[in-house]
Amino acid sequence: MSGYFITFEGGEGAGKTTILHSLEKKLQDLGYDVLSTREPGGIDIAEKIRNIILNPEHTKMDGRTEALLYAAARRQHLVEKVFPALEAGKIILCDRFIDSSLAYQGYARGLGMEEVFAINQFAIQNAIPDLTLFFDIEPKKGLERISANKDRERNRLDLENMQFHYDVYSAYKQLVDRFPDRIQVIHAENTMEKVEQESLEMILGYLTNNPS
Repeated sequence: MSGYFITFEGGEGAGKTTILHSLEKKLQDLGYDVLSTREPGGIDIAEKIRNIILNPEHTKMDGRTEALLYAAARRQHLVEKVFPALEAGKIILCDRFIDSSLAYQGYARGLGMEEVFAINQFAIQNAIPDLTLFFDIEPKKGLERISANKDRERNRLDLENMQFHYDVYSAYKQLVDRFPDRIQVIHAENTMEKVEQESLEMILGYLTNNPS
């Protein structure tokens, strides 16, 4: 496939979604063919699965059920949207991908990162991102951002206790150490302007050094 698959990862309130949409426009202005999307979601079937997963009323959802639903949404999203865009040579900016499942369900839910990775291997057919930006912010500060942002959607994960969010953060740190060539750290506690600039430089550097 001739395109680039770039994913944005981080805990709640890291600001990755805002930065993603800003960078989409900046890259387009520079002449790149860019497509933004998100997980779970991005296409109709996956958005419906997203509504089930993140519905605050679904507090009884089992951890394995949650992991399987994420993998199912991921598979359909890849087949319908990501794979065709990569074949067309587009740059895909995706808000979350497999690392989220490893961090949230594998580690924070205690299902095991290797076990969750195995589920997802079946779903993704080796579709590992070319580049992943991890938006690094201390969980307490991220959740404070959410509380201050009245327009942000509130979902079931926002209801988890603080220890859960620190477990997610710990998992991401492990993933950064495990995949240093793919996952690059963005200092998300900085101002949005600095975070945006650091992210843009990281992506442009990657594209320059890895021509298709």
